[in-house]
Amino acid sequence: MVGSLNLTISLLEQTCVYLVIAHLLSRTRLFIPVMHVTIRLPHKVACYLIFSIFCIMGTYFGLRLDDSIANTRAIGAVLGGILGGPSVGFAVGLTGGLHRYSLGGSTDLACAISTVAEGLIGGAVHRYLIRRGKIDLLFQPVRVSAVTFVAEVVQMAIILLVARPLPVAVHVVQNVALPMWIANTLGAGLFMRILVDRRVMVEKQSSVFSAKALKIAARAEGVLRSGFNEENSARVARIIYEETGVGAVAITDREKLLAFIGIGDDHHLPGRPISSGQTLQAIAENQVMYADGNEVAYHCSISPNCRLGAALVIPLRGEGAHVVGTIKLYEPKTRLFSTINRTLGEGIARLLSAQILAGRYEQQMHRIEQQQQLLAQSEIKLLQAQVNPHFLFNALNTLSAVIRTEPELARQLVLNLSTFFRKNLKRPSDEACLADEIEHVNAYLQIELARFTGRLAVDIDVPPDLTHARLPTFSLQPIVENAIKHGTSRLIGDGRVRIAGRCDGSDLLLSVEDNAGLYQRQPGGDGLGMGLVDRRIRSRYGDGYGLDVECDPHVFTRVTLRVPLEELAA
Repeated sequence: MVGSLNLTISLLEQTCVYLVIAHLLSRTRLFIPVMHVTIRLPHKVACYLIFSIFCIMGTYFGLRLDDSIANTRAIGAVLGGILGGPSVGFAVGLTGGLHRYSLGGSTDLACAISTVAEGLIGGAVHRYLIRRGKIDLLFQPVRVSAVTFVAEVVQMAIILLVARPLPVAVHVVQNVALPMWIANTLGAGLFMRILVDRRVMVEKQSSVFSAKALKIAARAEGVLRSGFNEENSARVARIIYEETGVGAVAITDREKLLAFIGIGDDHHLPGRPISSGQTLQAIAENQVMYADGNEVAYHCSISPNCRLGAALVIPLRGEGAHVVGTIKLYEPKTRLFSTINRTLGEGIARLLSAQILAGRYEQQMHRIEQQQQLLAQSEIKLLQAQVNPHFLFNALNTLSAVIRTEPELARQLVLNLSTFFRKNLKRPSDEACLADEIEHVNAYLQIELARFTGRLAVDIDVPPDLTHARLPTFSLQPIVENAIKHGTSRLIGDGRVRIAGRCDGSDLLLSVEDNAGLYQRQPGGDGLGMGLVDRRIRSRYGDGYGLDVECDPHVFTRVTLRVPLEELAA
C-alpha cells in the first residue's frame, strides 16, 4: 500500500511537469488548432503532431518499475482522439505505442496495443458526440477524465490478456493500475481545463480588435454614405482586406455580389446573384453565420476548386434593423491559424451599417429639401448634426467592451442605438410630440449611461398629461447632449442630469439641468445645436419663446425651453 501511494505521488509529480509544459505551449499559436474540434486536414496534422509529442512525453516522464513503466501516455492518446477524431486518435496511439514498444520489457507489446486502443476510444467519443451535434461536451474536463479512466481500465485488461508470463502481467497491473488511473484521469481533465481556459482568454482578448475596427472606420469614413453601390463597396472591401489580413473580403446587397477582393476573385465576380446558402440564410434570418471549416463545413457555391475554406457572414442592417446586405470575411483552406475574428467582423459590420444608414438618411433629407422645401437650411444642418461620428464611435466602443461580458446589456444598447437613429430618420414632419422627443433623448442617455458607468445619474420628471404637447423636432436632444458633453463629462466626480417639464400658464416649460456649472456664453452664440434650437423656436413662435440659460459656476447649469402648450393633432 505504501509503495502504491509513493508511486502515485511520484507519478502525479511527473504529471505536473507534463501539465506545466502543456500550459506554456498553450500560450503560443501552436495550440490554436487544438482549441477547437479538428476536421480540416492541416488541423488534423497539427493535432496529431502535438498529441504524439505529449504521448511520447508521457512515456519519457514515466517511472520505471522492474521492466515496465508507470506513465501518463494515455493523456496524449485519448485527447488526440477526442479532439481530432478516430483517425488522429489511431495515429497518435500508434506513434506512442511504437515508441513504447521500442523501449522493450515484458509489457511492451501489450502497452503498444493498449495505447492504440486508447486513441481509438477517444476517437469513438469524438465521433459519437459530433454526430449528435453535442460538440461542446467534448470540452468538458470531467467528461474527458471519465473517458481517460475507461481507457486506462481497458489498458490494464489488455496487459493481462497479452503480456506474458501471466504472473508478471498480474504483478505489473497490481502495482501500476491505481497510480496510473489517478494520474491519467486527473492529468487529462486538467489538460482539457488548460485548453478551455485558453479558449476563454482568446475570446476575452477579442475586445482588442475594436481598435482595428475603428481604424478601418477612419479609412472608410464617408465612402458608403455617398451610396451603397459596386464602386463604393469595392473601395471599402479593399480597405478591410488590407487592414485585417484575411484571405478575402466580399460585400453584397440583398440580391447580388457588389465587391470581392482577395483569393477567389477569378470566379467570385461582382454582379453575380447570391448563391451561397450561408449568405442567403444570414439575410433571411438577420443573423451572423460562421462556417469555420471545422465545426461548420464551408463549400464554395460557385467553384469546387475554390481555395477558400472558411467564411464569416455578417448582416449589414439599415433602418429598423432591416438587412440591406452582408459583409463576408474568408480564409483559405491552407491557412492553419485563422485571422478571422467574429467580434472584429461584427464591429466592422456595425460601422458600415451606420454609414449606409447615414447615407440613406442624407439622401432622404436631400429629397425632402428638393421636393418639399419644408425645412430651412439651419434646420437641415441640425438634423445632420445628430449623426455624430464621435458619438457613434463611443457607442460602438462601449458595445465592444461589454458584448462578451454582459451580452444582455450589449443587446439593449444596440436597441437603444437603433432607436436613436430611427428617431433621427423617421420624422414625417418638422413637429413631434413630447413623448417622441423624450424617447429619442432616453435612447441617447442609455448609451451615455453605459459609457459613464457609475459616474452619471439621470432623472426625467415630465407629467404624463404633457407628453402629447407638440414642439419642433430635435429640440430636446441637443440640449441634453450639451449638458453631458460640455458639462458632466468634464467632472472628476459623479455627474447628474435632470430633465423636468411643467406648465406655466399657456406655455410648456422644459428644463435640462446639470451639476457641473461650466456654461460659458460664447461670443458667436451658444453653439450650433443650442443656437439652432433657440432660433427655430423663436422663428416659429416669436421672441417670447426659445431658450433661457441660468448658470451658478461649478454648481449647476439650467437650460429652460419655452414653447406654447399645444397638443399634437391626431
